[in-house]
Amino acid sequence: MDYKKIGMGLGIFSIGLGLLEVAAPGRIARWLGVNGAAKTIIALFGARELLAGGMLLRGPAVSTNVWNRVIGDGMDAAALGLALTRSERKGAVAGALAFVGGAALADLLTARGLDQETGRTFPRSQRPAAA
Repeated sequence: MDYKKIGMGLGIFSIGLGLLEVAAPGRIARWLGVNGAAKTIIALFGARELLAGGMLLRGPAVSTNVWNRVIGDGMDAAALGLALTRSERKGAVAGALAFVGGAALADLLTARGLDQETGRTFPRSQRPAAA
């Protein structure tokens, strides 16, 4: 499998999702059935997606960039889990949770594949200096 191409695709996906979350947080909040205060959180999550996407476009074969998405998926799932308890549109939130679960699986498999291809999580240029 060409994990570098998958990493590039995940970067493009992140940019698209981030743009949507930054441009229309109110619509997303309404679709999920959560109150208006969630708009700020959705917009911040969109900014995180844009950053993750930019990092992946810059280094699609760097597994740490994909692991950043895995961490973001966990944050998304936690926020959606909280929204599930408060939303009037539980089906929409459950659908969003399923979507995040699919993305998390793709991210996890890609990150592990890149780790196996390179034999390390941190590329040489990003390894911490020895103490």
